[in-house]
Amino acid sequence: MKTINQQPNFQCIDAIKVSLSIEEAGSAFYKKAAKKVENPRVQKMFKRLAEGEKDHIRSLKEKARFLQPVLPKKSGIVDRAVAKKISDEVFPQLEDIDFKSDFEVIDLGIESEKRTIKALNFLMEAEKKIDVRVIFMHLIVEEKRHLLA
Repeated sequence: MKTINQQPNFQCIDAIKVSLSIEEAGSAFYKKAAKKVENPRVQKMFKRLAEGEKDHIRSLKEKARFLQPVLPKKSGIVDRAVAKKISDEVFPQLEDIDFKSDFEVIDLGIESEKRTIKALNFLMEAEKKIDVRVIFMHLIVEEKRHLLA
């Protein structure tokens, strides 16, 4: 099974699957984070980030529908399990962590975004196909906006 530590050879549909999995994990992470923190302003920030991830999911699904006529029916190398493994590497399960302050949750969110950007950069730089690189680049830009939030 391939992971982000091995050089990929993605098709567009693979890049979309990986991106969707990361976005879904991010949305779930931020929803749970909003419930873990006490400060209402921090809760609002996490809810806004969760909504941002949902927007990314909608955008990726729209791109997939638009590209459907030209995408191969079968993935080149990525199945749902591989995409999930990649997303699990960037967004931890909050249930497994005991936080002492809201700041620790915020720090974990920032670190998760940085890991997401690092993983996507690796995938983009390792990929030779320009169309696949563009999909990863688009998501990198979106994820960098989260760090500005």
